[in-house]
This record gives sequence, structure tokens and C-alpha cells, in this order.
Amino acid sequence: MKRIMLTFFASIVVLAVLSPVAAAKKAVTGDAVAAITQFENDAVKADLAGDSSFFQKNYADNWTGGFSGGTWTTKESMLADMKDTANNKMNREEISDLKVRIYDNNTAIATYTSTYDAMIRGDTVPRLC
Repeated sequence: MKRIMLTFFASIVVLAVLSPVAAAKKAVTGDAVAAITQFENDAVKADLAGDSSFFQKNYADNWTGGFSGGTWTTKESMLADMKDTANNKMNREEISDLKVRIYDNNTAIATYTSTYDAMIRGDTVPRLC
């Protein structure tokens, strides 16, 4: 009987300790999803405004991105393109179906559909859905 009571008491202690940890993890996950959602929306605003400082400050130096027309770019080439406003301009851009998945304390992936009408390196590139 003592063994059953001790096991029961230990289970209650473990649950009492782990419950706040689980609740804190949920709050952190929610905060991360909100921060990444805000970041992606801010990136769209910066793109439309031609604000290269946002990308300079927030994108990793080894960032690589692609456009629907098969054009690949790096952070360095994207920043150079943004300075060349005669050949590069985002006329319209929206993101939809944004989903953020958190995997651990250091990894998250955001996926979304991007719809835009842009001139990229002198070519008109519409991506309309």
C-alpha cells in the first residue's frame, strides 16, 4: 500500500512540475508563430516600399531566394537589384495561406503562397494566383 501511495504521490509531483513547463512551451511557440508571421508581413511591406534596409538588417548573409520564373538570388544580389530601381520594382505583392511550424528552440519554417507583379532585372514577372 505504501508503494502505491508513493507512486501516486510521485506522479502528482511530476505532473505539477511538468504542467507549467508545457504551458510555457505553448506560450513560447505562440509567441514565435506571431513573431514570424509579423516578420513575413513586414518583409512584404518593405519589398513594396523598396526598403532594402529591412532585408540588410534581417536576412542572413547566406540567404537565397527564388522567383517563379526560375530566377535565383542571394542577399547580396537582391540588395544590388533593389538599388537599381529602373530595372527592379515590386508593383504588387501579397502572401496568403501562411503557415508557421516550430520544430525546436532554433528552427521554424514558414510556408505561404506569394502573389506578385514585379519587374525583376528588366523583365516583367507576374505571379498571379
